[in-house]
Amino acid sequence: MSAATRTFTVEQANRMLPLVRRIVRDIVDAHRAWVRAVQAYETAATWARADAPASTLVQQEADVRRLAAEIEGYLGELRELGVDFKGFEPGLVDFPGERGGRPICLCWKLGEDAISYWHETTDGYAGRQPLTALPNARPPHSDA
Repeated sequence: MSAATRTFTVEQANRMLPLVRRIVRDIVDAHRAWVRAVQAYETAATWARADAPASTLVQQEADVRRLAAEIEGYLGELRELGVDFKGFEPGLVDFPGERGGRPICLCWKLGEDAISYWHETTDGYAGRQPLTALPNARPPHSDA
């Protein structure tokens, strides 16, 4: 089964969560650094002359590109795991799941201890519901 078609049970998602948590933390931190780097680059570019770009501007552009590549690398790690990254600010991810033969998303965001929410694939974060609201739900840490 490829990562693109992988589905997770709540238990499988929770077992993978320590690794996912580290990757998402790296993504969120790198994204914040990237935003600061872009702002610094844009400010410096405003004052630079096209015929004589400042060496700091060249370095800032390199920093922006390096951070973007770093973020893309982390996103690739999540894709390889079969996890969908959904947002930089909250550090939001979806684990593709299934319930009653239909696809759902097991939803987690940075700062949460475990997979405790789900939503329909068409609803996104706004449709998050507690796992207890999922038909035939079991407790999040159940091995059954």
